[in-house]
Amino acid sequence: MQCAAVAAASVGSASGIRAWVRIRFGDRLTPRVMKALSIGLVGAGVLIAGAGLGGSG
Repeated sequence: MQCAAVAAASVGSASGIRAWVRIRFGDRLTPRVMKALSIGLVGAGVLIAGAGLGGSG
């Protein structure tokens, strides 16, 4: 259960970063770049959450 909570928090943080980037640099970002950014941020968040809980079991 803790792993799911950390992963959800990581994805939420990635969503917040994505929103900030969109507001800050929105006029220069294409939809394709935003999609790649979203995938990268969510992927990084999940990987970091998994690495941080590697020794909890």
